[in-house]
Amino acid sequence: MNQYRTLLVESPVNGPVICQFNRPESRNALSQEMVNEIRDLLNTLAIRDEIPTIIFTGSDKSFISGADISELLERRKEDALKKINATLFDEIEAFPSPTIAAVRGWALGGGCELAMACDIRVVGNSARIGQPEVSLGIIPAAGGCFRLPKLIGIGKAREMIYTGRLVDAAEAADLGWANRLVDDAEVISTSTKIAEQIMANSNIAVSHAKSLISEGLLLDNQAAMDREAQSQAVLFEHPDKMQRMTAFLERKRGNKTPK
Repeated sequence: MNQYRTLLVESPVNGPVICQFNRPESRNALSQEMVNEIRDLLNTLAIRDEIPTIIFTGSDKSFISGADISELLERRKEDALKKINATLFDEIEAFPSPTIAAVRGWALGGGCELAMACDIRVVGNSARIGQPEVSLGIIPAAGGCFRLPKLIGIGKAREMIYTGRLVDAAEAADLGWANRLVDDAEVISTSTKIAEQIMANSNIAVSHAKSLISEGLLLDNQAAMDREAQSQAVLFEHPDKMQRMTAFLERKRGNKTPK
């Protein structure tokens, strides 16, 4: 595993990878260096034979407090068109295995957007989420304007984005932004348990399911059914299906009580 300046990475054998954002001097503000390092981590993990679930987390005070404002101040229209953060978040969303955002403290701006690019969000009671970009003269342009409405509905998303209002953990759960709401002390353990449950299943089947869920949002029913059939055709021939179904039937036979 590569060494990073803005990330602390734990990669246990046969377990989920935990990627902790590590810029305590800026409450984990998302810098260009951090963007580059997260992208490198994704690329490194994506070539493994068994691609792990990734848990993204920050400190107990801040998940990601937003983009680095000192960098944003210097950016111009050419930088906006590069979609610096947006392309990274698309890569997180498209990562072959599921990703989990384990959120404590601030998840603002780009932090909220990164968490929404993940498949699952586990939120501690201290979490505060929001898209306050309009207060700084810009917009949530790394997915906030389209991922937030999908998660919480267009009316609530409009209110949050137009006002820049921050939402506490309980409201985030009520809105459907968070999958789980737990005590701060349980955020990592809950995220790890979910990741382990995912990784106990067929890696290739979960990967196909993840792709199909994302694609299904953009397709009509017939096209979505066609894509499901194509994936199922691949899985029907895959050795993992043969091994898992054979093992299931053998366990079932072994559990039969003799008459």
